[in-house]
Amino acid sequence: MASNRVVAFVPIKLNSQRLSGKNLKILGPMPLLQYVLNALIQAKHINDVYVFCSDDSIIEFLPNQVKFLKREKILDSDETLGVDIYESFISHVDSDYYLLAHATSPFIKPETITNAIDKVLNTDYDSAFTAQTVKNFVWFESEPLNYSLDFIPRTQDIEPVYVECSAFFVFSKKQWVEKKRRIGESPYMVLLEGCEAIDIDDQEDFLLAEFYLERGLHV
Repeated sequence: MASNRVVAFVPIKLNSQRLSGKNLKILGPMPLLQYVLNALIQAKHINDVYVFCSDDSIIEFLPNQVKFLKREKILDSDETLGVDIYESFISHVDSDYYLLAHATSPFIKPETITNAIDKVLNTDYDSAFTAQTVKNFVWFESEPLNYSLDFIPRTQDIEPVYVECSAFFVFSKKQWVEKKRRIGESPYMVLLEGCEAIDIDDQEDFLLAEFYLERGLHV
């Protein structure tokens, strides 16, 4: 039986709103985008790694093992939905499984990626996504979500909630074609902690990443 093909892709646009030019912004010794690309290259089970970008100038920043696929400029619009970007890539590159990753999570480890793919390929999980654990008193729509107002438990005993992260997702082509979803019915939740949970959206996040890097807390 032939092994399943896995393609990883990183959508990139150079005109970010909250932190100008963040994907190419220098973090320590290299541009931000190179961190996740290096992790994907080192991870097991991945056949090809792509950057999906409308600007050819990004090619000079890509490691040799990473392929470039040019996307339509219209996909760079701030109104563009992620589903449109993913659909465009998948329509151009065939694979059994896809790993969607984002450059804004620089400290994701290759072994974390490998483990997630392995769960999807070799167990009953139909997809995987990254998340963070929040073990605190949480409210939703003006109501307590994970505790009762009539009984306030100790913080260590409270039922945790999980916040979805955008670091990476693993899903099959079949799932995408049928449901246009990156998370299936029985997903594996990759719980991120410490440096791996850093997601760079703005200048404050970038400074936090620099703090971790300068003090060697990212390893």
